[in-house]
Amino acid sequence: MRFNFFSRTTATLTTNYEGAPAFALTPQLELYAAVATAALSDQFYETAGTRLQRFRALVAKNEPRFVAQLAVYAREQLHLRSVPLVLAVELARVHNGDDTVARLVARVVARADEITELLAYYAAANARTGRKTLGRLSKQMQRGLAEAFNRFDAYQLAKYDRAGAVRLRDALFLVHPSAKDAAQQAVFDQLVRGELPTPYTWETELSAVGQQAFATAADRQTAVRTAWETLVASGKLGYMALLRNLRNLLEANVSAETMAQVCAILANRAAVARSKQLPFRFLAAYREVKALPSGHVAAVLTALENAMAHSAENLRGFGPATRVVVACDVSGSMRQPISARSKVLLYDVGLVLGMLLQSRCQNVVAGMFGNTWKRVVLPRGPVLRNVDEFYSREGEVGYSTNGHLVIQELYLRREVVDKVMIFTDCQLWNSRGDGGTLARQWADYRRHVAPEARLYLFDLAGLGTAPLEVRPELGVALIAGWSDKVFDVLGALENGGSALTEIQKIDL
Repeated sequence: MRFNFFSRTTATLTTNYEGAPAFALTPQLELYAAVATAALSDQFYETAGTRLQRFRALVAKNEPRFVAQLAVYAREQLHLRSVPLVLAVELARVHNGDDTVARLVARVVARADEITELLAYYAAANARTGRKTLGRLSKQMQRGLAEAFNRFDAYQLAKYDRAGAVRLRDALFLVHPSAKDAAQQAVFDQLVRGELPTPYTWETELSAVGQQAFATAADRQTAVRTAWETLVASGKLGYMALLRNLRNLLEANVSAETMAQVCAILANRAAVARSKQLPFRFLAAYREVKALPSGHVAAVLTALENAMAHSAENLRGFGPATRVVVACDVSGSMRQPISARSKVLLYDVGLVLGMLLQSRCQNVVAGMFGNTWKRVVLPRGPVLRNVDEFYSREGEVGYSTNGHLVIQELYLRREVVDKVMIFTDCQLWNSRGDGGTLARQWADYRRHVAPEARLYLFDLAGLGTAPLEVRPELGVALIAGWSDKVFDVLGALENGGSALTEIQKIDL
């Protein structure tokens, strides 16, 4: 019977990076998962260059409209910046004949520095370096970038006119945008001459302080403290900048009034909504300040918990009638940073999303798996504190990826649940050598215990395979990404759709 289970499959059987049996994803699902989890830096199983090559191959395999919709979805729903630009360039390489690329480029370039980032990738993708060797842009690429240029004012251009392979001045010469009016033409002329007014940002203000000469170290410290206090009071310190500079604010020993204002901004419901922060950024800030000796730390941690709660307000959970299992993969491959410059691990992302979901469900069992599967009872509500509790206990289950044990326990207990949510890199394998797999356990569990149960794989790595076949009739769905937006897909799944259904709703 177990061999017959595999013979009936319609998916392509393969092996994952651990050499364990796995199922290949369709080109659409594979591209979606790779995009939603892309930091474009080296990962445990795959280098940044390998993933870029896989993007290129997958773009060629998919319909141009889907690629464009996915790029917009990644930029506007998942709040990713670099990978939509990569998709736009790769689509331009293989598609022409209509204005899809122009409309896509104009849509995904939301900040002035994304013009130069897109052109830098364009140069790399076409084995060119520097403005003079970029050559002519395609007409559609040029049209899209020209429309983007027309949206930015002097402040935005000055703020993001940074040193790099391609400067904004270079981009202006390449794109030749027509100014929408005389005022904008004057701004373009200033950009060409290098005369844009210096923007008021926290970087420029702190840089100005750093360039001054001070009689004593105490005088310098006072100037730095005053600069931070002025920045916070001005209201011009963005939400992300505030998150990233909490340590600097505390170490500068800013006033109690300033820290009260900082906490108020962090915990402001409207500010959280506008910031569009990925959930793990709150965890990174939480950990950054937790061990500092300042007396303001407790207030900051409370503000961050409140911010996380606000970010989850619109998250669709499940009521008391829906029995949910949340299982977090804490194996060795999940202990990799999401990017070269980040301290956040895939493991952290899984725990944050898992605890976010737990906070919105009323009948939920949560736990973690490695060598073994262990249920962990924690109070609903304090998401960041719960993540740290999990983090302190992960060694209790070891570092293998025996995800099948989550379902095996349900099967042996004859415990009926409605939803099983597994947060993982999908590289599951059985370290016990007894032949058990998630695919077999799930088939047995649905056949003998809970025929209506649904399994949701939250793919946090996008490596192109799944440990079981992703098909609605088997009760299996795949959702990818690090954003709380992944939970929006649950609504589509409940109504017979999928993650791809949500992407295909994007209007170009």
